[in-house]
Amino acid sequence: MNHLWSPWRMKYIESHNKEAGCVFCNAQAQTDSAENLIAFRGKNAYVILNRYPYTSGHLMVIPFKHAPNLEELDPETRAEMMELTSRCTTILREIYRTQSFNVGVNIGEAAGAGVLGHVHIHIVPRWAGDTNFMSSVGQTRVLPEALEETYQRVRQAFEK
Repeated sequence: MNHLWSPWRMKYIESHNKEAGCVFCNAQAQTDSAENLIAFRGKNAYVILNRYPYTSGHLMVIPFKHAPNLEELDPETRAEMMELTSRCTTILREIYRTQSFNVGVNIGEAAGAGVLGHVHIHIVPRWAGDTNFMSSVGQTRVLPEALEETYQRVRQAFEK
């Protein structure tokens, strides 16, 4: 099973009421807080915590422009997204002593994109032995930290 997508995760997401419009466009229209989970805003892109994280510190880099793929973004936006991705890995290493990362972009439904139409980069912290029977057999994630606490830690790190 691919750790960035699974049928049970999609069932969970699809079973909840969907807000009107794009979830990423809606989030960027709000004031930054633990409610919308935006930890940092750049010129062309922003960093947000994944509301349904695979691990503590699961971040996403999202362009302000609503575009379904990278090639529809201008070079400046793509470059900023990569710089923010690099900054995210640096911050997560500091906060969580992350050993490794999965960094990826799921473009289109067949690739496992959970939000179609608004391209984004996932940054998933990883540690040796971070999967166990809860994830693989129980199809359940156990996070050692509340999302609000993760938000505060990540936001403070971006403010430094």
